[in-house]
Amino acid sequence: MIVRQLRDIQKTDRLVKSKGWDSARLLLKSDGMGFSFHITTMYAGEELKMHYQNHLEAVFILKGTGTIEDLGTGETHKLAPGIMYALNKNDQHIVRPDTDLLTACVFNPPVTGQEVHDETGAYPTDVEAPREAAVNS
Repeated sequence: MIVRQLRDIQKTDRLVKSKGWDSARLLLKSDGMGFSFHITTMYAGEELKMHYQNHLEAVFILKGTGTIEDLGTGETHKLAPGIMYALNKNDQHIVRPDTDLLTACVFNPPVTGQEVHDETGAYPTDVEAPREAAVNS
């Protein structure tokens, strides 16, 4: 059984920060679950263009509002607490947070922990795993 506290994760290298977002990675590839689980905040006023070519992702909005645009179809959807979106076809998209968006995210295959978006908006497939800090496992 794995039990972790978000505030503990946020004090380790499992908290990854990049332009427009930060992500507390509670489960990683090294945990052996077959997926990774993150609590991610996307910052208000940003325009986050992403295209996960190597991963599928599901996102549940916990707090905040914004929009997501599917660049393949041109459709735009509102984001608010209780809404889930799944990038089941490696969908190229743009998230535009009106307020900070607090989300719970699942990635398959799981990330190793230090991934940030490359120039295409994707995460690479196998980034070197972070050293394990004092995190209960």
